[in-house]
Amino acid sequence: MSTSLSSPAAIEEPTVVKVRSLKSPVTLLIIAALLGLLFLLVPRYGTTTYRLADKGAVIALGDVAVPAGPVVWVTWVLAVALAVAALVAALGYRRFGLWLPIVYAALAMTAFLTWSGAGASGAITLAGLLGGSVSLAVPLVFGALGGVIGERVGVVNVAIEGQFLLGAFTATILSSVTHNAFVGLIGAMLGGVVVAFVLAAFAIRYVVDQVIVGVVLNVFVSGLTGFLYGAVLAPNGQTLNTATRFSLVKIPVLSDIPVIGPALFNQTFLVYLMYATVALVAWGMYRTRWGLRLRAVGEHPQAADTVGIKVNPTRFWNVLLAGAIAGVGGAYFTLVSVPQFTKDMTAGLGFIALAAVIFGRWDPVRATLAALLFGFATNLQNLLSVLKTPIPSEFMLMLPYLVTVLAVVGFVGQIRGPAASGKPYIKA
Repeated sequence: MSTSLSSPAAIEEPTVVKVRSLKSPVTLLIIAALLGLLFLLVPRYGTTTYRLADKGAVIALGDVAVPAGPVVWVTWVLAVALAVAALVAALGYRRFGLWLPIVYAALAMTAFLTWSGAGASGAITLAGLLGGSVSLAVPLVFGALGGVIGERVGVVNVAIEGQFLLGAFTATILSSVTHNAFVGLIGAMLGGVVVAFVLAAFAIRYVVDQVIVGVVLNVFVSGLTGFLYGAVLAPNGQTLNTATRFSLVKIPVLSDIPVIGPALFNQTFLVYLMYATVALVAWGMYRTRWGLRLRAVGEHPQAADTVGIKVNPTRFWNVLLAGAIAGVGGAYFTLVSVPQFTKDMTAGLGFIALAAVIFGRWDPVRATLAALLFGFATNLQNLLSVLKTPIPSEFMLMLPYLVTVLAVVGFVGQIRGPAASGKPYIKA
């Protein structure tokens, strides 16, 4: 008896393709192996003291002293167990939750910090470690948000470094002249917009390769600000290169929460602005018409054009917005970190912000978390220097960049960015 082609028996079941990615579990195992070798070859003994609250805190918490050896090895074994669990899940074509790498990172970092602080005369202040990490992540977060907006709308913003640098330069001059940090902040935003305008004009209007334009802009802004620093700022340092910085603003009640209170709510205005900007960009990108149009233009500009969205103007104005946000990150260098502009003071952080965009998979919240991770690595470098660990100082200087490379290469995996990112749109 023949079976009709239209009968249910003749309809084949859909093929389910399972993809197995071992990159993240293997990376976790490699990190655990390196930590194990470090603890085994360079053992440290004694006690490690953790300070949960600063002196004078409303909620007084005593210091916690833990035996270094047992804590190091117990937390390391637990981290290895999680890495093995991730590998087993990957081999079985199962996905493990986000909680696993987060708990793994907490255990591995606890082991490393306990090993670093063993026998040290001072205590590891957790509030200072977290607070410094948040502060150092400010330029990276603003730069990453600018990168996310740019790539989501279809333009690769390689010029974040230039936007940082010109933003820091203009913020210094305007803040020094007016003695007002908020005026300097506006100047930083204008500096970022200027660089973004050039990028948008060449990439969108004249259809020049976006990556090449971004690299050239970074080199040009570096040379321009270096020349103006020597010709203008250095001879007039007292009037043009003495910026008025943002001071710390302590939020009542919230800043008294142990550990996280001083870290999150005893910060400068730029940190609070960062909180608001991340929330607004994340909400706007997925909950508003602006975000829908932005993502449509970056994914399928032809389809967006057919429903009446003006593709190139949408790209142009959003690239300017991205430049303004990245310019705020540039303000951090002279309005928070140091009150003076120096040549190439951004030190390549624009490229780390671009890496945070990729590591965060072009999502504003994920990119922010990636930027916070890189900020933590930078602050950890300073802490290790204070604790006088046996790690060579040259390696500690490399630490933030090693974390960046490891995060992008070891954890990103096979991901796809916006389909039309980097591709110019020429209307037929």
